[in-house]
Amino acid sequence: MPHALYKKAKIHFTESGKGIAVVLLHGFIETSTMWDVFIPELSKKYRLICIDLPGHGNSECFGYTHTMEEMAGCVVAVLKQLRIRKTRLVGHSMGGYVALAFADLHPDYTTGICLFFSTSRSDSIQKKKDRTRAIDVVKENHKSFIRIAFPKLFRSKYRLTKKIEIKIAKGEALRTSKQGIIAALEGMKIRPSREILLKFPPYPIHLISGKKDPVIPISTMDKQTNHSENVYGIVLKESGHMGHIEAPEDCLRELKWFLKL
Repeated sequence: MPHALYKKAKIHFTESGKGIAVVLLHGFIETSTMWDVFIPELSKKYRLICIDLPGHGNSECFGYTHTMEEMAGCVVAVLKQLRIRKTRLVGHSMGGYVALAFADLHPDYTTGICLFFSTSRSDSIQKKKDRTRAIDVVKENHKSFIRIAFPKLFRSKYRLTKKIEIKIAKGEALRTSKQGIIAALEGMKIRPSREILLKFPPYPIHLISGKKDPVIPISTMDKQTNHSENVYGIVLKESGHMGHIEAPEDCLRELKWFLKL
């Protein structure tokens, strides 16, 4: 698996397909393999770069806190190694926060953003407290934290009908190191709101949300998509937070639509 260096840490990635470059960024306690369900179809028309964010998958940690801005720096390191100067970004949950940080810091690189079950807003006061409590739990037993927290990302009905897929995804989550989990939680906790990027962006922004999402409140999406004609949004009625597993066909349709914009 190829890698780029960021602050002396190895950042692993995969590359497939040819065409317009599209960077795919996974969420918290996930890896780049979450995109495998979409790669066979999307790689027919696009050059897909799937990155393991620091402390996740095969990528190394470089600090106690991995800010969204530093994670965006990892994306830049990969793109420079591949000599890519323009890209669209698709980010799931935490990956969406990284995509927004990337667009904020490197607008000349950015040609579009898809917030895939993600948000442009910062954590609420309560959410920050929840992350602090989660860090304390992780310090005690990070694998126990994953085993308890991971199934809660799914709608209850899918915990029964998607047992195999969830088991595989949880196995990938369990690869995340204690330091990687803490660093990501610390980074998400202090991330700023980037809702301003949704006001008259020079490129398309598409928000894909789940009506039953237990992580990202669906009530916030309408307000985020009212800023500009270049900002779009869709609510998938049957999906929770993990649309790539819960509603893969619907998600693939929306990703294709976004990439054609």
